[in-house]
Amino acid sequence: VGIPFCPSICLYCSFGSHPLERWTKRVDEYLDALCKELTFIREEMGERKLTTVYIGGGTPTTLEPEQLRRLLSHIQTTFDFTWVKEYTVEAGRPDSITREKLQVMKEFPVTRISVNPQTMNQKTLDVIGRKHTVEDTVNIFHMARELGFDNINMDLIAGLPGEHPEEMEDTLRQIKELAPDSLTVHALAMKHGSRLTRERAASTEKQNYKQMARELEEMIDMARKAAGEMGLYPYYLYRQKNIAGNFENVGYAKVDKAGIYNILIMEEKQSIVAAGAGAST
Repeated sequence: VGIPFCPSICLYCSFGSHPLERWTKRVDEYLDALCKELTFIREEMGERKLTTVYIGGGTPTTLEPEQLRRLLSHIQTTFDFTWVKEYTVEAGRPDSITREKLQVMKEFPVTRISVNPQTMNQKTLDVIGRKHTVEDTVNIFHMARELGFDNINMDLIAGLPGEHPEEMEDTLRQIKELAPDSLTVHALAMKHGSRLTRERAASTEKQNYKQMARELEEMIDMARKAAGEMGLYPYYLYRQKNIAGNFENVGYAKVDKAGIYNILIMEEKQSIVAAGAGAST
């Protein structure tokens, strides 16, 4: 289920997402259409059994608490949850999460959330356009734990502008202190639709790609070792176009905490039906 709004658009992002402030007055209309589409999907599913629900975006937690409750309630009353093994909500941006929104999710059978820092270096967060602090990430993570979320994923991106192995080492140190249940490590992808790609194309600076690839390899290896030290083991891997250094994205998880939806979407052995803008069936 796609929610195509974000507090701001990250420098590296090419997803179908739009700044919330520009669309605030039309979010309820969007939800009207989304709920109508979800009802249609249920009617067309026939005897197919629902096994996972994944709400992504964009940033689903840009929805106000009552809007979030409306969406989750509609999903709950429209679909049969008898066979559902996992229910994920991407709470990716710490600056979009509040205690009330987390409490709303606990009212429904949401079993897994993502709190995604991408990096734990404030200077980098400012450069890539994420309007939150490192402290926000830490506080939201602890708040989610306090409210009973026992399956929290965190995403990191290796190779962000201005970052080197020293910054990755510092990020991993702070992530270890939080001890998430799963960790997804992305190698920076230079996506065509992103602001980062456009700005680099317009720049006269020559990139030392060999040096960047060497550092990226070192950072990814550091993340692998850190994941192992946290008791997280690789469970899925995927490649996408234009990844710097031609590396992969790897998901690490504790035993019984692997993202089932991530496995299904990679194995392509089960139908995935999408609702909302930017989501693909």
